[in-house]
Amino acid sequence: MKWDTLIKSFNTFLKVDKSLSPNTIDAYLHDLKLFTDFLEQHQLTLSPSEIKITHVRTFLDYLSELEISATSQARIVSGLKAFYKFMQIENLMDDNPLELLETPKIGRKLPEVLSIEEIDKMQNSLDLSIPENFRNKVIIETLYSCGLRVSELINLRLSDLHFDENYISVIGKGDKQRLIPIGNRAKKLISLYINNQRGSLPIQKGSENIVFLNRRGKKLTRQMIFIMLKKTAEQAGITKQLSPHTLRHSFATHLLEGGADLRSIQTMLGHKSITTTEIYTHIDRQYLEETLYNYHPRFT
Repeated sequence: MKWDTLIKSFNTFLKVDKSLSPNTIDAYLHDLKLFTDFLEQHQLTLSPSEIKITHVRTFLDYLSELEISATSQARIVSGLKAFYKFMQIENLMDDNPLELLETPKIGRKLPEVLSIEEIDKMQNSLDLSIPENFRNKVIIETLYSCGLRVSELINLRLSDLHFDENYISVIGKGDKQRLIPIGNRAKKLISLYINNQRGSLPIQKGSENIVFLNRRGKKLTRQMIFIMLKKTAEQAGITKQLSPHTLRHSFATHLLEGGADLRSIQTMLGHKSITTTEIYTHIDRQYLEETLYNYHPRFT
């Protein structure tokens, strides 16, 4: 049976047999749509009964690359498991391919961090004779210099740039606005991009106030930023697992290493709780240990 037919039956099962709330049902259906969209994007023309645990693990890797949190991944796995449990109950398949799938562990791990030299190496690897590459250089600089989330970057508006006062404003999680100082290097690169490359694009309706655009004059997507950074890192010979959040982590880590206090970093990152920011103290301790190991004659 096809996905559409089974998902409709699953929807009825959740409403009638399970008597679940509309919100819970919507969440399960959303999880399934994420999975079927993934299959379509990767040209995996598989029916529900043809899915193996390896396909779902690849899907979870894909979600991780898109910076979907472990908590969200765990919920998505729950939705997929409910769907395949339904298929077993309805005798539509014998074996459940997700039965042995482990739920993503919800924990705190130290994020990957780039050195200043690695960030420079990425930017210098871009062939600036290609128009999009100058934009990409500016994006890398903006992510790193301001510590933005990828969603904040792609939604950054021209009206959010307050260069005379040396800050930008962004709308973060919970629709909360915050002000972030911006340095001269980032200001200069953004201004060059706006005045030269962006001004020559056929800007589409609805994107007139968006800073970073694709070649068709539309707002960029999270996936486009992720793919660009992965490709740029490969060109620069950087083998670290890299995502847009890596530059945000690097921003915070370098601030801490330079002596900034944790409360200031929390404000600039837009963290609701100081506990979230405290993960960078673990990175800082690791950095200090490596420094002692490399440079102190008695630290062996």
